Amino acid sequence: MTQTRTPLRIEAAELRLVRLPLVTPFTIATGTMTEKIFPLLVLKADGIEGYAEGVMDPLPDYLEETVAGAMGLLRDVLLPQVVGHSFAHPQELARKLVPWRANHMAKATVEMAFWDLWAKSLNLPLQSLLGGSGDAIDVGVSLGIGPIDSTMQRIASHLDQGYKRIKLKVKPGHDLALLRAARAEFPAAHLTVDANSCYTLADTALLQQMDAFDLDYIEQPLAWDDIHDHATLQTRLRTPICLDECIRTVDHARKALQTDAARVVNIKVGRVGGYANALRIHDLCEAFAVPVWCGGMLESGIGRAHNIHLSTLPNFTKPGDTSSASRYFMRDIIEQKLETTAGRMPVPQGAGIGVTLDLDYLKTATLSHESITA
Repeated sequence: MTQTRTPLRIEAAELRLVRLPLVTPFTIATGTMTEKIFPLLVLKADGIEGYAEGVMDPLPDYLEETVAGAMGLLRDVLLPQVVGHSFAHPQELARKLVPWRANHMAKATVEMAFWDLWAKSLNLPLQSLLGGSGDAIDVGVSLGIGPIDSTMQRIASHLDQGYKRIKLKVKPGHDLALLRAARAEFPAAHLTVDANSCYTLADTALLQQMDAFDLDYIEQPLAWDDIHDHATLQTRLRTPICLDECIRTVDHARKALQTDAARVVNIKVGRVGGYANALRIHDLCEAFAVPVWCGGMLESGIGRAHNIHLSTLPNFTKPGDTSSASRYFMRDIIEQKLETTAGRMPVPQGAGIGVTLDLDYLKTATLSHESITA
């Protein structure tokens, strides 16, 4: 949906480093998280505020970016380029960030905050500007690595809650036995696995055994930066491969689709550098008749709200990772409750992303706070 208005002048920005403890540890192939530490950005213009959070990790165990590096880049390079400047559209702001190579998550933090700001200035929900529709989205759940018996209990609990898809984290030595147990106990469940890049082509015979478990897809089984090997692997599997870490740009998506390396794509708006790229990847996948879904990075309510709005676009036909915030945090940094009902997540109502900061609690969760002015 195209909207125009008088350009918005970004008058100031607030950059916080926030820490939220997780309710339970979350284990994947690359390690265990017990807390979420992330940059939180507020852009200010005309008496309104736009919010976004960075999805990079403290250490480069998902992609190359780190929290420390992103905080420095935001403070010293990216925010000085936009604070004090006027933009008529978020894509105009995104073009200011193009000269800086990679650092997609840091650039997305700025761009996404401006999308929220711009939508609020128009008094419109973000989904309407992105081209989405609907008042709720289907939601799946991602279950970290743990003992098989307790994982079966967690699967049963989440299916009872109505979640539309169960994603199981796997790694070598914690894969086939888990799938045998899950499929035997839940023959009709929509199951997927996420390997977070922990296998190689040498594991092809093992991965082929996963074809027997009627999985919706196998997510990112091979290296985080290797589209070619995924294309090779897909020729040897019946189960569709879904790419996550490999898709960081529109060109990555194009190459993966052209080579049949991805029959499903996980779009994380932070990973691909913001909404401008996420929309292009969405449309490209739609042109190839490849479905997409929105992955999660253990976001707070700010990032979760952004993901919900993105997930209302038409080619997001598979359940995403925007499950209830209470699964991760005892208390969130927003005033609204982002909770699912019968496997459906309501789209936050109101202008922009539709959520507001709980400033009192945010102060207690803030590790550092600085202001950038023109």
